[in-house]
Amino acid sequence: MTSRRLFSKALLSTVAACALGGAAIAAEPAELRESALDYFEVIPSMVPAIEGNAVTREKVELGKMLFFEPRLSASAIISCNTCHNLGMGGDDNLETSIGHGWQKGPRNAPTVLNAVFNEAQFWDGRAEDLKAQAKGPVQAGVEMASTPERVVTVLKSIPEYVDHFKTAFPGEDDPVTFDNMAKAIEAFEATLITPASRFDQFLEGNDTIMTETEMTGLELFIDTGCASCHNGVNVGGTGYYPFGVVEKPGSEVLPPDDKGRFAVTQTASDDYVFRAGPLRNIALTAPYFHSGKVWDLEQAVAIMSSSQLGTELSEDEVKAITAFLQTLTGQEPQVTYPILPVSSTDTPKPAAMIAN
Repeated sequence: MTSRRLFSKALLSTVAACALGGAAIAAEPAELRESALDYFEVIPSMVPAIEGNAVTREKVELGKMLFFEPRLSASAIISCNTCHNLGMGGDDNLETSIGHGWQKGPRNAPTVLNAVFNEAQFWDGRAEDLKAQAKGPVQAGVEMASTPERVVTVLKSIPEYVDHFKTAFPGEDDPVTFDNMAKAIEAFEATLITPASRFDQFLEGNDTIMTETEMTGLELFIDTGCASCHNGVNVGGTGYYPFGVVEKPGSEVLPPDDKGRFAVTQTASDDYVFRAGPLRNIALTAPYFHSGKVWDLEQAVAIMSSSQLGTELSEDEVKAITAFLQTLTGQEPQVTYPILPVSSTDTPKPAAMIAN
């Protein structure tokens, strides 16, 4: 469905939501599954293809090294994994990330797990794909504070990296480029998928994998309109919606200075509009929302029901939906920390974390 149709359906679903006094009784598993398959897709067990960037073994191996490589940052201590920690659900579990010179970033770091399934990257969708996203933090002064030129200089100064780039990008006269760095990281990140969640197993036909409370939560998630924005393979990550369709949350949750997608489009209708957050593995990635101000998942569900749907869910309904969201935790990829090559005498020295 288009974002406009889904948005309209979300508003219409509010009527049904207002009629719910307590947690509903879940439909029969087969009936509920049929309804769920209208909105959701199973995460595939195979690595998805990336248009224009073949996911080869050599490229993935190089991308893994670069994902953990702190020398891509000016300080030589911050890597992609710093903010998207693969041992912590693919994010850093902080309100907002800490970057170069102990600067505090403006938004909560989204998980990198299953990010390949998102329509676009970042809360405002300013990066069209993972390759574009990989280039952003490296150059952001508040994050890694480097430059494309510095990155290439670092990589070319380390013979082992030069060899890896030649292997990953065969036939290129000059394979060590900033663009190829991003392509390699994109290829590695495409492997960071979490299949076989209990919800996926339910969608595939297992009638007993979810509890009655979890199935009630799924039914509520659909019937109240949550699934109109949070749908597809990533249970979100597609479409842009105002935060506060019915009523804007307080400034603590929705900082007035962050106008979301407006910064990308400069269109007034995009004020406080954000990409629908993907909900896969949501139980692992507190705190919540772009502001990172909400640490409790039940509280986040309650805020979304009042702000987006215009209804106050009962305590039992909030608990049921939260129970369903916990079934979205899949099997996380087992990633072996790579041994990174040693710097040479030509490798640029770390820049000061705080300017004198």
